[in-house]
Amino acid sequence: LQLSDHVSADDQRIYRSAVGTLLQFVKHSRPDISNSVRELSKCMDYATVAAFEEMKRVMNFVIQTKSFGLKLKPSLLPSNNEWSMTVYTDSDWAGDKTSRRSISGYVIFLMDCPIVWKSKQQVSVTLSSTEAEYVALSEAAKEIKFLYQVLQTLGIQVSLPIIVKMDNIGAIFMAENVTATNRSRHIDTRYHFVREFVFDGFIRIIFVKTIDNRADPFTKNITSEIYNRNVDHYLVSGDEFSNAFLFVDLQAWEGVGDMLSDH
Repeated sequence: LQLSDHVSADDQRIYRSAVGTLLQFVKHSRPDISNSVRELSKCMDYATVAAFEEMKRVMNFVIQTKSFGLKLKPSLLPSNNEWSMTVYTDSDWAGDKTSRRSISGYVIFLMDCPIVWKSKQQVSVTLSSTEAEYVALSEAAKEIKFLYQVLQTLGIQVSLPIIVKMDNIGAIFMAENVTATNRSRHIDTRYHFVREFVFDGFIRIIFVKTIDNRADPFTKNITSEIYNRNVDHYLVSGDEFSNAFLFVDLQAWEGVGDMLSDH
């Protein structure tokens, strides 16, 4: 990039502040913008003019949808008093055009309420979409184990096996079978622990179509159609649900929007 492609020092400070604000929204109540904010986070030190424009676009979207809140409407507890946990995991393949690394994404529902979500670039380049999906699955498995242990400490019994849904048959086969082929023998052992979870009956992996994979928006830029198909599983608008504690009050951040409107 040419030096002229980068924003001024003042705009860089605005960019860093705005992305930091968006990261807080993602952490607490806005899983729907996870992938967008992850992309913006790459330019915290040297933002380009294009990145600045995209940041303003995401910020304006958040302000326009400030009535959206996290959907915390649990399903009924079954007679055995065991809480259900359902996990969706997904990955693109070589989505980063510079590093060619893939993006892992997952979302965990406890009693049908989203409690954990993640959009993260993988630490190494994968050689196939199956491998990328398998890596994403193992990352989700680590989070599942941690949450299970936390709930056990709190005295909450979780129904086993925990259901994990993904849209790649090859990755499911790798998780359920001990194999070593030309396409999989190079995969690092740090990802193979997921097999033990399957063999021990801790998790059960189920195939779902991409259209039904709730983790799909965490791995790539999506169309409004895909967004609208998934957002109702994470968020609810203030018109539908009135419990104030479910919402992050964005009024305090409207000053950021006013600041951006000057650019």
